[in-house]
Amino acid sequence: MSGVDRLVALARSGVHRPGPAEARRAAEAGALLVDIRPQEQRRREGAIPGALVIERNVLEWRLDPEGSHHLPEARDHDVEVIVFCSEGYASSLAAASLRELGLHRATDLDGGFAAWAAQGLPTAPAG
Repeated sequence: MSGVDRLVALARSGVHRPGPAEARRAAEAGALLVDIRPQEQRRREGAIPGALVIERNVLEWRLDPEGSHHLPEARDHDVEVIVFCSEGYASSLAAASLRELGLHRATDLDGGFAAWAAQGLPTAPAG
């Protein structure tokens, strides 16, 4: 197992990672569904309607409720955040980083955007 594989496994250890249908229900109930993919990848693959786009390089700054650059959606440390990338690897690391910031309900979409699309859930062209 490579070092990065160990890091991803550690990030996922003891964390519930919702599948696409569960993540959709959570978003409909108020969870933040956060797309961290770069713009070019979103343009190529598509988007999940209603997802908040926060590219990975600024994720912590935008979602830290105590930070001066946070988005209004980052109202407190109890906000439910479901991060997703293309296949669910980078998002596992990103969610672990958010938990380190105190966002204890941060997790990621198991299988990422690819799993969402494969289940036939709503997608749209990305701008």
